[in-house]
Amino acid sequence: MNAIEYVKTLGTGWNLGNTFDAVSKESNPTPTQQETAWHNPVTTEAMVKKVKDAGFDIFRLPTTWYPQLGPAPDYTIKPEWLTRINEVVDWAINSGMTVILNLHHENWHFPSEENYPKASEILKKVWAQIANHFAHYDSNLIFEAMNEPRKQGTPVEWTGGDEEGRNVVMKLNQDFVDTVRTTGGKNATRMLMVPIYAASSDEPAMKDFTQPVYNLCQPGENLITSVHAYTPYEFALSNNQAANKWSDDLKKDIDALFERIDKYLLQKGMAVIMGECGARRKGNNVQDRVEWAKYYTATAKKYNIPCIWWDNGAMEGSDDSELFGLLNRKACKWEYPEIVDAFLQKA
Repeated sequence: MNAIEYVKTLGTGWNLGNTFDAVSKESNPTPTQQETAWHNPVTTEAMVKKVKDAGFDIFRLPTTWYPQLGPAPDYTIKPEWLTRINEVVDWAINSGMTVILNLHHENWHFPSEENYPKASEILKKVWAQIANHFAHYDSNLIFEAMNEPRKQGTPVEWTGGDEEGRNVVMKLNQDFVDTVRTTGGKNATRMLMVPIYAASSDEPAMKDFTQPVYNLCQPGENLITSVHAYTPYEFALSNNQAANKWSDDLKKDIDALFERIDKYLLQKGMAVIMGECGARRKGNNVQDRVEWAKYYTATAKKYNIPCIWWDNGAMEGSDDSELFGLLNRKACKWEYPEIVDAFLQKA
């Protein structure tokens, strides 16, 4: 099946956030030191099974690789890190979920023309190793090129980027596809996800986006576009504690989001996955988040776009904390089962 048909077979997803994508203060972290650096516990098979048993069908595994790489020019991934990632991938696949494995908080792919040669070299070396390692895995494993590649620390970081940044992201996406496809095995036709600049749903980022082309496939074949949207921003993501109440007035922002995605991506024949979304806790607003989750995923379903909740494990903290946690990993129980059910369209 093609990518559009494929995403229609997927359900709703969950991110194992702030875990394998964490960055340790240690200069040469062990897998456990990196996995727990942002205060989440070591991941267990029971946690993964809990996610599946709730009804989630997609397990996104955000992974930061650079602390676990050897020096240039080979950038060899430490075997113990790859083994640990493989263990969690297997737990999720064996439970019956589709896994999305990516490159997450990397510090080397700043999308400028000046940095492109170095970024391209590292990206190709890292993805060649990952792709070769998992070459025999079936379609229940998706590779995602990068997470939110953007010009960090600049005025265009979160505004849809500039022409240079958007073009370099597309060049890196092409490098990713070329590298994975040429490793052979199941990678020749594996579903691959490629991000827009910053995985942005803003009009400037989406309107000129094009997917890579590979000579073994038709344009867009077996490619999925990755978009992230915490919408409406004031309610779902900002630290404005006063913006914690759901109302019907907020529905128009969600409607407009999916109308933009439809106009600039779906109508051009692209398959789309909402790789990250969610609404953070702001005081006692559980029922407001329930109503948000119901409307957000119901709207996405009209466009056949699977949604993946960003669960960073954070449920307690200051007003500035991004409290997106749903699964209490230490107790292995859902802290907000009513939000889970709403997001899964059970409620």
